[in-house]
Amino acid sequence: MATVESVQITPGVLGAQTGALVAKLWNYCNVLRDNGLSTIEYVEQLSYLLFLKMAEELASDPFAEESAEPIVPSAYDWQSLVSKRGEELEAHYRRVLAELGKHPGTTLGTVFAKAQNRITEPALLEKLVVELIGKTDWVLEGTDLKGDAYEGLLAKGAEASSGCPA
Repeated sequence: MATVESVQITPGVLGAQTGALVAKLWNYCNVLRDNGLSTIEYVEQLSYLLFLKMAEELASDPFAEESAEPIVPSAYDWQSLVSKRGEELEAHYRRVLAELGKHPGTTLGTVFAKAQNRITEPALLEKLVVELIGKTDWVLEGTDLKGDAYEGLLAKGAEASSGCPA
């Protein structure tokens, strides 16, 4: 059994939970598309933010067999994002992307190479960080919530671009 947003989930319920998460992420994607962001840009930004959130979850997991060392410097980690609001958050997110991309030959350098913030409306970025990503536990033992969410978003994006109802 895994816990998501303080709710116990059994494997049979996990598919419904993933579907609900994809619907929530897709609805927010529609809001960002109305502000000029493409589905691919949204998934790109989601990838950066999820990487930071999951790196924090893995490093702070009290039940891990081994103590995980944080891979993201504390000045640019998930907590550094959630501690800020509005324009301060947006400016800090730009710094995070730029700084983490400056480590060639490392995982951070590879993930964040040439990364740019495409979410220029601070309130929209804040909602994504605090509510959509911040309130979900993304590292679930025995599940691939991230993969399922990405697959669902990409499938909906393909449907939307081909003129099918999303």
